[in-house]
Amino acid sequence: MEFRLSLCKYMLAAAFGTLMVSASAAAEVEVKVGVLTDMSGPYADLSGSGSVVATQLAVEDFLATHPGVKVEVVSADHHNKPDVGVSVARTWYDVDGVDMIVDVTGSAVALAVMNVARDKNKVVMPTAGSSRVTGDLCTPNSVQWTYDTWANAKVVGSALVAEGGDSWYFITADYTFGHTLMADTTAMVEKAGGKVLGSTLHPLNTFDYSTALLAARSSGAKVIGLANGGTDMSTTIKQAQEFKVVERGQKIAALAMFFTDVHSIGLEAAQGLVYASAFYWDMNDKTRAFAKRYAQKAGGAMPTEVHAGVYSKTLHYLEAVAEVGSPDDGVKIVDTMKATQYDDPLFGKVTIRADGRAVKDMYLVEVKKPEESKYPWDYLKVIRTVPGPETVRPLEEGGCPLVK
Repeated sequence: MEFRLSLCKYMLAAAFGTLMVSASAAAEVEVKVGVLTDMSGPYADLSGSGSVVATQLAVEDFLATHPGVKVEVVSADHHNKPDVGVSVARTWYDVDGVDMIVDVTGSAVALAVMNVARDKNKVVMPTAGSSRVTGDLCTPNSVQWTYDTWANAKVVGSALVAEGGDSWYFITADYTFGHTLMADTTAMVEKAGGKVLGSTLHPLNTFDYSTALLAARSSGAKVIGLANGGTDMSTTIKQAQEFKVVERGQKIAALAMFFTDVHSIGLEAAQGLVYASAFYWDMNDKTRAFAKRYAQKAGGAMPTEVHAGVYSKTLHYLEAVAEVGSPDDGVKIVDTMKATQYDDPLFGKVTIRADGRAVKDMYLVEVKKPEESKYPWDYLKVIRTVPGPETVRPLEEGGCPLVK
């Protein structure tokens, strides 16, 4: 009897000791997240400081259920320059102990930082829209969560051709994102039976689009596709109103529009514009609850799909770290994320494919007329839900070397 009692005491002590070691190990897990974003350029409103807020909210929610993990958030402005982004990423990974970089708006910057993350076996989850992020330039260390040029082209291009917009002219930002968006949309338009009549390229952060708009108007195209984003797109739309493009019967398709663009342009100028979005703050109780928390930290502004994406992918990255027990092996963390199916509070059912592309529903939205808006930030109506599998490029067409 004494032996049995002693044995029980030994087993309990051993079990307790194991629990203590596990708790100690959990307490030693430290994660550092870097928000690399555009704080001062054309994407500052749709990402920028709002992405820092979204990251902080994700950390708050994660720590509420994982008190034994320490998470630190740092941020920097990449100024839309790949060399700046690479320099920050190398310093963060090599010197400052950053484990994951999130946001990275701007495709050229994102693709450059992806190479650094792969070389260092760290994680990067860019917001960049280029479909090459999960195509021929994919890496085992990256995840593309919210949208890409293929998805936006699919949701908007195919729909407009089906409604009679079978001739297009593009006004395109002259860098990776713009070229990819135009190419993807051209493919969708032509596949649906439409044709592209021409295009005009412009540098990033242009202020005068008169030449491009005159060329688009003269082309006679039924649809003017804006393959640009941020302030470039907003300025194009405002100047298109001055040129009375819509009044002449041409429709403007904003291929990379965001909620903040609608806010900046105003309902009077933006009404009737159609674009693709993976998130709208006023869709359901969960999105409204997140938007309320976000607005309290962001000066009253509602979150964009970029901010929602930064929140969700940061949260699920941290959950993967907790499951693995360490942030050190970037590939292992991303593989863990790919092996998990998420019931995300903002995006619903989400899975991550072998190429790093998150699969979830997207929406075709239309900007309301001023008289249709009933309260502040009530700007959009969802006119079509596109199921997740239809919004992502077929795996075999992307050219990602990770796809077997």
